[in-house]
Amino acid sequence: MIVSRRNTLLCASVLGMGALSSVAHAATESTHTSSHVRHKTVTHSPVRSAATPATTAPASVIRPVAAPQFNAPVAVNRSHALRSIDSATQESVVVTGSALGTSNNTNANPVQIVTSKQIQQTGATTLSDFFQRLPSVGSSSQQNTDTNGGGGVSCTDIRNLGTNRVLVLVDGKRAALNSGSSCFDMNAVPIQQVASVEILKDGGSELYGADAVSGVINIKLRHDLDTGNITIRGGITGHGDAPQGIISGFKGFNFDHGKGNVSLFGQYMTQGGVRQRNRSWSSDNIQINNYSDPSKNRFGSSYSPYGSFYGLDSGNAYRSDLNGNLVPGTKRYNFARDTSLTNNTQDASLNGDAHYDVNEHLSIYSNVMYSHTNSMTNMAAEPVQGGLSATGPYPTAITIPSNYPGNTTGEDLQMLRRYNEWGPRETQTASDTLTAKIGAQGEIYKGWKYDISYTYGSNMYTYQQSNIGSYPALLNSYGLQPTSFGDPDSGMTYNPGLCASTPNCVAGSPFSTLSPAAAQYSNLNTTTHGHYQLRDLNLRIHNDHVVKMPWANGGDVGIAMGMEHRGEQLTYTPDPAVQAGTALTNPQGVTSGGFNVTEGYLEGKAQLLKNAFLAKDLTVDAQGRYSSYNTFGGVKNWKASIDWAPTRDVRFRGTIGTSFRQPNVNELYGAQALSYETALDPCAGASNPVVVASCMRAGVANPGTFNQQGAGQVATITGGNTKLRPEAGRTYTFGAVLTPRWIPGLSTSVTFWHYNVSSTVGSLSTNYILNNCYDGTNTALCNLVTRSANGQISQVLAVGQNLGTMNTSGIDWDFDYRIRLTSMDSITISNNLQNLVNFSQQQTPGGKYYHYTNAIYYPGGSSNPRWRDYASATWQHGRFSFTYMANYTGGLHYNDSSSFMQLSDGYGRVKAPAIVQQDIALGYRYSSWNFTGGINNIANKAPTFFPDGGTNTDTSTYSSFVMGRNFWLQISKDF
Repeated sequence: MIVSRRNTLLCASVLGMGALSSVAHAATESTHTSSHVRHKTVTHSPVRSAATPATTAPASVIRPVAAPQFNAPVAVNRSHALRSIDSATQESVVVTGSALGTSNNTNANPVQIVTSKQIQQTGATTLSDFFQRLPSVGSSSQQNTDTNGGGGVSCTDIRNLGTNRVLVLVDGKRAALNSGSSCFDMNAVPIQQVASVEILKDGGSELYGADAVSGVINIKLRHDLDTGNITIRGGITGHGDAPQGIISGFKGFNFDHGKGNVSLFGQYMTQGGVRQRNRSWSSDNIQINNYSDPSKNRFGSSYSPYGSFYGLDSGNAYRSDLNGNLVPGTKRYNFARDTSLTNNTQDASLNGDAHYDVNEHLSIYSNVMYSHTNSMTNMAAEPVQGGLSATGPYPTAITIPSNYPGNTTGEDLQMLRRYNEWGPRETQTASDTLTAKIGAQGEIYKGWKYDISYTYGSNMYTYQQSNIGSYPALLNSYGLQPTSFGDPDSGMTYNPGLCASTPNCVAGSPFSTLSPAAAQYSNLNTTTHGHYQLRDLNLRIHNDHVVKMPWANGGDVGIAMGMEHRGEQLTYTPDPAVQAGTALTNPQGVTSGGFNVTEGYLEGKAQLLKNAFLAKDLTVDAQGRYSSYNTFGGVKNWKASIDWAPTRDVRFRGTIGTSFRQPNVNELYGAQALSYETALDPCAGASNPVVVASCMRAGVANPGTFNQQGAGQVATITGGNTKLRPEAGRTYTFGAVLTPRWIPGLSTSVTFWHYNVSSTVGSLSTNYILNNCYDGTNTALCNLVTRSANGQISQVLAVGQNLGTMNTSGIDWDFDYRIRLTSMDSITISNNLQNLVNFSQQQTPGGKYYHYTNAIYYPGGSSNPRWRDYASATWQHGRFSFTYMANYTGGLHYNDSSSFMQLSDGYGRVKAPAIVQQDIALGYRYSSWNFTGGINNIANKAPTFFPDGGTNTDTSTYSSFVMGRNFWLQISKDF
C-alpha cells in the first residue's frame, strides 16, 4: 500500500492510540512493494485487507513507529486500490465496528489495531502467545498451558468474559470453530500471514450478530501479493527444552495487466512442550486439603502405585508393598515427573487467495485457508477409584472384600490406585480446519457498492487417549464382581474363577504390581471424533456519501445495509468405551445438534459538522440488527455512538449498545461429561457447627477427623442444557483522545468501559456448590452433591444453566510518543494500561452479587487483576532497531468463589504478588534480508506460586512465565 506523506501526516494528527504505528509502517514498507500502485486514496474492504493495516483506530494514537524490520514486505491490494477513488483527496477506511468507511479517519468505537511487526517483535510463535500480553485479554482464555483436557487448542477472550462471548473474524468474515472446544483456535492461524489484528472492545452484536458480546477480534491476513518471501524462525528456552520453529513462504502473481492476482502462502510451525519435572517450581505437587490448618496440606497424590486402601468400617488407611501384602499407612505419589506443563504443538497451513477485476461493477474473489494441527501432551499414569459416573453401569468405588486373598484387615477396603504398569497417559489430537470463501463486489451506481460472499467452514477433530485402562477388564483380572450390577453404590464380591473363565484374561492382584501380560490385558486406548460445520451467506450494500448535510459546514451521510444467513452444526462422538462408561477416563455421551439464523442489519452515519467553530468534527452513528433464530425466535439489537472533536487536538467519543448471545451448539446439545475440578470438601476437618451438622446429615460420621481423598479434585458432571435461554447484554464506553500539536509525536487516550450481561450461560463452580450447600447459604445445592457410603464425594452435578447477571467495568489508558533525535535515530514509547474497576457476578438468578475484582479463584480458576500493563520502547538507528517490552500483572487476592480468603492457604499466603515479564528484541535489515531476534523473560522469572493442586501456579494467569527464559532468532529473504 502506497500512502502519500500528506495523508500520513493527516492521519497522524487526528487518530487515537490503538492503531499504533500502522500509518508509519504503510509509508516505510511501501518501498519494498511493487511500484505500480500510485493512488493516494485507498479503501480497505472488510472482506480482504492489504497487508498494511487500516489506519483508523480511535483507541490509539497513530504515530510513526520505528519497530524492528521484520520479515515480509507488505502486500499491495491492487484491486482494492483500483476501486477506492472517491475523490482526489479523500481517504476512506473500513475498520472493525462499522460497515462504513470513515472519510476523516475517525471512529467512535474503541478499536485497537496491532500490526504484524508488533506481533513478531515479541517472538510469539502463535497468535495466542501474543494475545496474552494485551491487558484487555483475560485469563479465562484457553491456552497452550491447558494440558489436562485442553486438546492443544488456544482460544482468546476479551475482558475476562469468556471465549464463548467474543467473536473472531478472519478478514471480516466468520471462520470455522474447533469442534472440541467450540471456539476459534488461534493455533490454526499462521502467524507469518497475519497483516494486522483489529480488536473491537465494546461489543458488536448489532453489526456482527451473536457471540460478539465482549467484542470482536478481526484477524486480517496478507492478500494480493506480487512479491515473494521465505522466513525461518527458531527458538529454545534457557533450560534447553521447548524448541520452537517456523518456516514459511509466500509468492504472489499478477496477471492480465494487474486485473487479476493469485497469492499462495504456506507455513509449518512447531512448538515443543515443557515437563513439570524440568521446572523446579513445579517438580513437586503441593496439594490442598485445608487452608486453615497447614499441617493438613500434603505433597503429591494419594493415588500411588502402592495403592491407598481405606477400611469401610474403621477408616484405617493401608498400602500394599507390591508383593501381595498390606502395611499400615499410605504413601503419596509425585505425579509431576510424568506430567506436561505445555503441549507439544505442530501446525501446517496452506492458504490460497485469488481475485479478478472484470470492471468497476464486478470483482470476483476467493480465499481458502487450510490448517492441520497436531498436539501431544503427557500426564501421569491413570489414577483409578472406580466408575466415574453415578449413572454408569459399574460401581463408583472399587471395594476389596474382607475375604480377598491378601486382605488381612478383616474388613472391606476401598481402593485408590495409580497404574504405572499401563504407562503415562498420552493425549494426541489432530485438527483439520478449512475455511473457504467466494464472493463478488463492486459498484452498483453512483457510490453504492455491494459485497456478497458465501463462506463454508469445517473442522474435523480427533482426540486419542492412550493408557487409560478398561474397568471391566481390570475387575476381571482381579476376580471382582459388583454385588448389584448397575448400582453405583454397589459393593463387590470375590470370584476366584472369574478370570479363568474370561477369554484372554490374565490374573492380577490389587496388592501386587500387574505383570506385563496383565497390564496389557487391562489397558485401553480410546479415540474420539468431532465435526463442526459453518455455512454463511453474507450481503452488504453501502454508500459512504449518500447525501451532504444541507447546512454550512455539514458533512456526509453514509448508509450500510445487509443480510446474513448462517447455519452451524456440531457432532462430537466419544469412543464407544467412553460412552459406555467402561473406560477409566471421564465418560461422555454424543453431542449432536445445530441451529440456523437469518439476520438483517442497517447502519447510518452522519457527519453533522466539520471544520466549524468548536466542531472540527461532529459525527453520530446508529446501528441496528434483527435476528430470527430457528431455536429462539426473533431478537433486536442496536448501538449508537457520537464522536466530537472541538479542535484537531482533542476528541471525545462515546458508545452505547445492546448485545445478544444465543447458547452455542455445545451449550445446548452437549452430552453430559465428567471432569475433575479442583475443589475442597468443606466436611474435611470441619469445625463450624453449621457445616458439621450439614455434613453429618450427608453421611459424614465425624467431620472433624474426616479427610478428603484424592488430589484435591472432585468428580463433576458437566454438559449442555436444551432449556437454556439466550443472554442479553448492554455495553457503554466514553473517553477522549489527545493529539496535541504543541507536542509533536505525542498521542494519548483514556476510555471508560462497562459491560452488563444478564442470564449468563454457564455452570456453578464445584467449590461454590459445596461451600453454599454445607454452610447453609443455599441448601438446595446439596441436591447436586452425591456421596458414597464412606462419606467421600462421588460427584457434583454442574450442568449448564442460566445464572445471574455479570457486571464488569474499567478504564483503559493508552500512550504513544515518538521522538526523532537525529536523521538516523528515533525513540518510540508505547503503553497500554487497564484498570479493572469492578467485576461482579450473581451466581444464581436474583441472588447476591459476588465481587471478584482483584481476585484469583482458589483453589482453581481464572483471575481478574485490578492492574495490567503492557509497555514497549524502541530505538531505531538506520537499519538497526532495539525494543524493550514489559508486561505487568498486579497482585491478586485468593477467592474461593464465595469470599476472599482471610486465612492463610497453609503456605503463609492469602494473595499472589505482582509480577513483571521483561523482553528484548533486535532487528537489522540488509538489502532484501531481515535479521531479527530476542530474549523473552530475560530475568528468567518463574510464575507466581499458587497452590492449584497440580502445577503450583495458575497457568491461565501466568502462562507466559511457564517456559522461563526463551531465546529466538528469525531470518527472512524477500524476492
